[in-house]
Amino acid sequence: MSVTQRLAELGLALPAVAVPVADYVPAARCGQQIVTAGQLPFVEGHLQVTGHVGAEVDVETAAGQARIAALNAVAAAAAEAGGIDAIRAVVKVVVFVSSAPDFTGQAAVANGASELLGQIFGEAGRHARSAVGVVSLPLASPVEVELTVQV
Repeated sequence: MSVTQRLAELGLALPAVAVPVADYVPAARCGQQIVTAGQLPFVEGHLQVTGHVGAEVDVETAAGQARIAALNAVAAAAAEAGGIDAIRAVVKVVVFVSSAPDFTGQAAVANGASELLGQIFGEAGRHARSAVGVVSLPLASPVEVELTVQV
């Protein structure tokens, strides 16, 4: 089954690639790898949730936002690759979590992104990962996701 077919089976569609909010590109290719810029959980150009995880945003909501941001990152990588079926493997995922000072559940939030990538790519979606707590993110987003994929 192709990745495109798996997406359809999951009831998912790749969103339009988000327009950068500063001076950068959504994804860049170097040899057989594509690295995405950090992707926010935009839905139709808007953040649905803002705030710090562990304060204004709960873990379950944040994990859902990480899932959306990961789908946006897949869209950016697929656009650079010439289509999602050109992506052979997810190599690395970095999930930044805008965290309240005492919040330590970044890994649980990052699971939203990791689980989605496994659903989309199967075994090729298994990856190395970093889950990083930060003081704030652009536009008060609760999460930001970067991907490195092999094509």
